[in-house]
Amino acid sequence: MKTKQAFNPYLPSWEYVPDAEPHVVDGRVYVYGSHDLFNGLNFCLGDYVCWSAPVDDLGNWTYHGVIFRREQDPAAPKLRLTNGLAAPDMVVGDDGRYYLYYFMGGTKMISVAVCDEPAGQYEFYGYVHYPDGTPIGKRGEPFQFDPGCLKDDDGRLYLYTGFAFGGNPILLDGSQPTAHGPMCFEIDTRDMLTVISGDALRYIGVLTGEEAKGTAYEEQPFGEASSMRKFGDKYYFIYSSLNSHNLCYAVSDYPDHGFAYGGILVSCGDIGLPGVPDVNHARMCTGNTHGSLIEIGGRHYIFYHRHSNRKQSSRQACAEEIRFADGKFYQAEMTSCGLNGGPLAGVGHYPAYIACNVYGKHGTRFMSMVKYRKGLNPFLTQKGGDREEGPDQYVSNFCTDCTVGFKYFDLRKTRSLAVALQGYGNGCAVTVRTEEHGQPILRIPVETCLEPKTFSAPLPAGLGEKEALYFSVEGKGGSFDFISFDLA
Repeated sequence: MKTKQAFNPYLPSWEYVPDAEPHVVDGRVYVYGSHDLFNGLNFCLGDYVCWSAPVDDLGNWTYHGVIFRREQDPAAPKLRLTNGLAAPDMVVGDDGRYYLYYFMGGTKMISVAVCDEPAGQYEFYGYVHYPDGTPIGKRGEPFQFDPGCLKDDDGRLYLYTGFAFGGNPILLDGSQPTAHGPMCFEIDTRDMLTVISGDALRYIGVLTGEEAKGTAYEEQPFGEASSMRKFGDKYYFIYSSLNSHNLCYAVSDYPDHGFAYGGILVSCGDIGLPGVPDVNHARMCTGNTHGSLIEIGGRHYIFYHRHSNRKQSSRQACAEEIRFADGKFYQAEMTSCGLNGGPLAGVGHYPAYIACNVYGKHGTRFMSMVKYRKGLNPFLTQKGGDREEGPDQYVSNFCTDCTVGFKYFDLRKTRSLAVALQGYGNGCAVTVRTEEHGQPILRIPVETCLEPKTFSAPLPAGLGEKEALYFSVEGKGGSFDFISFDLA
């Protein structure tokens, strides 16, 4: 039974859990992902945490705390800054226990932890290895990274890994990126560790680099973020392309070969949707993304992450409903109401951090690990420290000629709109549109306010049951913190 509306990001504003692998266990969706820190100097600096929600109440998430600490792995390097816990995946073993497959920087191996419950305290279990005991990654293979798992209907267990970005010497740590796309290992379910698919590397046919040229993979070659799902009798391999900002998929009749390119699932800048041809026209600052597909109650969702704080390493979990028809997925757009099952209510209080489009007069940026200067672009950030100390995420530098968009709302009975701002802008107005490039439906005069202040205006009648709201600042020199808005 639904008790709360679902927003994007679907976790609290102070939580940074990218690279999500969602799994349904006993009527709840559990999310396993990396754990960034707000304003962290690098990716994945936190220990693994877990969140879950009832399948019929996807806005009501429960925090289960830390489920595995980096120091529990005997191979954990002393230096955490460049050797964090990267994207994990979970699979249930034949013994009913829950196995967490993960990668830690500085080890070159795929590690495994185990627990008797999906979100309990996991214990270190071992390393995935060949029959002679040599861990995969220790024979000079291409770099092992971001494991994805599939327990097939026949009980066979497959592990997928791979990394094709050649320009990351710190992460690669002397290893070579894959030139042949993702690798697949069949794992013995008796111990959940031993490779039984032989010593020769098996590539599944999702192409990258030179091999992708002249093929259907040429525009979206494999980069990283291996994940596998099965719907009906087809296997869907989800991956992040070398373009980095999008998740793509390939499909096959088999779990370990024969994959044909399928298309884009989602872009963390809406790149590929009508009117957004490339990264220079992105609707949100971009960076890498990683996630997977899941079916819940007959609906399909794509889980991914967005970026905040003017750099790549403060990533937040998002999800969108995605169209699936005749075996094909169609690219989802970024929204504010992803898991809600429909538009958000036209009455209520909405924090500005649920914006799904945030860009300035000169567009957006592809983020690096170093903060870009504030410049003329709005951006998502928070005032507090990491986690519960900073539950106040907002849009900063909400400035003249920028756009901050929210999708979607049922505005049929909405009569007024109020914005809460803090900043500078005498003689300015906040304009609101329902179409990205349409005419404003109202203008709200605003003024300089050194403390948060609310400004309001009536909405016109005749609005629909699925409307976007695009906010902009009109007038010379306006620059505010956009905190929230209220519909009544």
